[in-house]
Amino acid sequence: MISYSSWNGVKMHANHDLITNYLKGTLGFKGFVISDWQGIDKITYPAHSNYTYSVEVSINAGLDMIMVPYNYTEFIDTVTFLVEKNYIPMSRIDDAVRRILRVKFIAGLFEKPFADLSFADQLGSQEHRDLAREAVRKSLVLLKNGKHPNNPLLPLPKKAHKILVAGTHANDIGLQCGGWTITWRGMAGNNNTIGIIYEFPLIISLFLTGTTILSGIKSAVDPSTKVEYRKKPSSRFVKAMQFDYAIVVVGEPPYVETFGDNLNLTIPQTGLRTIHNVCNNVKCVVVLISGRPLVIEHHLPKIDALVAAWLPGSEGQGVSDVLFGDFGFTGKLARTWFKRVDQLPMNVGDPHYDPLFPFGFGLETKPIVAGNH
Repeated sequence: MISYSSWNGVKMHANHDLITNYLKGTLGFKGFVISDWQGIDKITYPAHSNYTYSVEVSINAGLDMIMVPYNYTEFIDTVTFLVEKNYIPMSRIDDAVRRILRVKFIAGLFEKPFADLSFADQLGSQEHRDLAREAVRKSLVLLKNGKHPNNPLLPLPKKAHKILVAGTHANDIGLQCGGWTITWRGMAGNNNTIGIIYEFPLIISLFLTGTTILSGIKSAVDPSTKVEYRKKPSSRFVKAMQFDYAIVVVGEPPYVETFGDNLNLTIPQTGLRTIHNVCNNVKCVVVLISGRPLVIEHHLPKIDALVAAWLPGSEGQGVSDVLFGDFGFTGKLARTWFKRVDQLPMNVGDPHYDPLFPFGFGLETKPIVAGNH
């Protein structure tokens, strides 16, 4: 699939040199090339202002299949006109069709046009969820552990008098999952993941599935530990309740594509306020739910421990597995964590490389032996 982006001022959907000469020629790519959603419309500005030109230049550039989500008859009529007038050579159409058919033949779609449903009953099985939970544990990156090196906060004790769990993302599977999930842009809530019991030829049962970070915490702690949950606690409340420690789970709202464009890359104000209200009054670990590094340097001094949890998906219990020491932290940053957005772009080897946390950084902890909590 071709990207919406440009290379040296040339829209990728119109870039013959990269699509045909390099991808298909130099690299010998034998598959087919598809446009992005209404991608050819954006070759011109305003979009769709010269559709005939956009169709001509994109197909001649080497696009074999065009994603036309709405007015497909306009596209078909335009292609037909351009071929009849020899603006698009028939050899280019033959090449596109040949590539598409080759992939379909290799995939066996003409012999078996429908999906094999013999394993459908395993979707969302406990085995799958256990694997997803393991992936969460291994992807977490511990960025800070204690305000002093000799006094780590993590792993947290399971047995305590009273603990606080706070934040917008603590009890929300939708926010854990982010975009490109059940819905395109993602959405908040605990009713967005669906498990299926399938018995050919009908779906016979639907049920909600998934574990929030809050429910994972409640399952992990000792039965005698009281867990108090507040999405947006006040400073006065935190100070008055005398908690042993707090777990703050905040982060970004779900997003996709340009809806995630953000020139500030900051945690939403509600989350920052929760960090302030909680971490100024009790020992706290902040679990950050985000699809990318965010600006956190200014708030780091008040935070005892910081965990980058990325988008853990449906299995929030994977977070509590590591917070309480059933498993150790092992994850490392796959991306440099910057201090300020004005440093971007910033990569290893740049003259101005001055990160908050460098590429590959990640503190480690050892699992606690059962019975030592």
